[in-house]
Amino acid sequence: MIVHLANTRGMANHGWLQSAHTFSFADYYNPERMHFGALRVINDDTIEKGKGFGRHPHRDMEIITIPMEGSLKHEDSEGNIGVIARGEVQVMSAGTGIFHSEFSDPQLTTKLLQIWVFPKLLNVKPRYDQKEYLLQERKDRFQLIVSPDGREQSLAINQDAFFSIAQVSKDSVLNYSPYLASNGAYLFIMSGSFEINGQVFHAKDGVGLESFKTISLKALNESCEILVMELPMLEP
Repeated sequence: MIVHLANTRGMANHGWLQSAHTFSFADYYNPERMHFGALRVINDDTIEKGKGFGRHPHRDMEIITIPMEGSLKHEDSEGNIGVIARGEVQVMSAGTGIFHSEFSDPQLTTKLLQIWVFPKLLNVKPRYDQKEYLLQERKDRFQLIVSPDGREQSLAINQDAFFSIAQVSKDSVLNYSPYLASNGAYLFIMSGSFEINGQVFHAKDGVGLESFKTISLKALNESCEILVMELPMLEP
C-alpha cells in the first residue's frame, strides 16, 4: 500500500487558483511522486469565479476532469465547446496535439479534480467527450465513469483504465474487485473518511495498491465519496 496523505501534497497558490498536487506538477517536484503506474497527475483545483486557463497545448495524454462544485467551460482547437458541472465528467484524448481553454463560471467558484493518464497508444487523433451521470446511481455502489471501451455507459479513454465513483453511507461497506487482474488501483477520497483494508484515511488522502484481489471500503461518517482509479502498473 502506497499512502499519500492530503497534507503531504504539493500546494500552489496563484491567487485565482488554489491547487493541490498529489504528483509532481508545474513548480512542485518530488522524485518519489512522479506517477503511479499509468496515473500521472491528480490536481485538486479551486478556481475563482470567471477565472481559468487560457488556450494552451497538450499532447499524448488522457485528461479526465471531474467537477465537485461550480462549473467549467471548455473550448478546444477541434471545435468542441462544453460546460461541465457536478455529476458530469469530461475526457480529452490529446493524441497528436490539441489546444484548449478552461474557465470557471462567472458567478461561481469551481472545485474540480483534473487527472492525467498516460495513453495506451501514442499519436492518436484528438478526441473530446463529456457525460452527465445520475448521482443517485453511485449511492452505496460503484458507478463506472471511465473505461477502455465505453462499457456500462462510461466514457472511453485510450488506456486499459477504469474509473469508478461511489457515495457510501455511514458504516456501509463496499468491496471493489478489478476489471483486469493485472491492474493496480489508486483511491482518492473526495470527501469524508474511509477505512480501507483496515486502515483509516480522510478527505483528499490517496492510497495506491500495485496489485489486489479485493479492496474493502467502509464509510466512517456521512457524505463519504471516493474515486477508484484502476489502471495498468506500467513504467512510461
